[in-house]
Amino acid sequence: MFDVIAFDADDTLWHNETLYEQTQERLQRLLAPYLSRPWTGQELYAVEMRNLRYFGYGVKGFTLSMIETAIEVTEGRIPGREIGQIIEFAREMLSSPVELLDGVEEVLETLAPSYRLMLITKGDLFDQETKIARSGLAERFAHVEILSDKTSATYQALLTRQRITPQRFLMVGNSMRSDILPVLALGGQAIHIPYHTTWLHEQVASHEAEGHSYTELADIRQLPPWLAEQHAAEQ
Repeated sequence: MFDVIAFDADDTLWHNETLYEQTQERLQRLLAPYLSRPWTGQELYAVEMRNLRYFGYGVKGFTLSMIETAIEVTEGRIPGREIGQIIEFAREMLSSPVELLDGVEEVLETLAPSYRLMLITKGDLFDQETKIARSGLAERFAHVEILSDKTSATYQALLTRQRITPQRFLMVGNSMRSDILPVLALGGQAIHIPYHTTWLHEQVASHEAEGHSYTELADIRQLPPWLAEQHAAEQ
């Protein structure tokens, strides 16, 4: 049924969002002495959304947003040494181990002999390249693509470059906004494998997903049996 099966990376192949949540908690503790009102996290999120068009996705943009948030919520009172601590948070994020989700290696090993596999991720080029290298998974993929964003237009450009027919393209990922809906809009197929936590920006309202035909699996280890069922039904 499929010429190509593509996988998202962050929170589909390895843990990622939990690292951002842990760092946000560290930022909250750092700023607590300066705050006159409870921290909600919305302060940082608002700055991130404002900065996406300038800094894009990834740790570097997140760090600049943390620094800007710290300056704003403390009304400029935060000292330079604590700005330095925020930068150190970023260094620790960028050097943290890449922890694969359960079953990922086995699934890729199972599928690689029968399918052309691709890795399609978005974010900062250096950050994503180093994560892919540290994951040990790069050799499993015939092609790796790092995009600044995932939209129908960027998927279409990628499929055109790779001479892939959308109807024979399957995308596997955890984000409805980035991995599922843009591919379905092109006539491709998609499998949603939810992660236990999702960044607010990647969430979509239930009505946005209604009317779209996609498959949801609870675990990536269910993918090979699902593909086998599709193949059997095609015979």
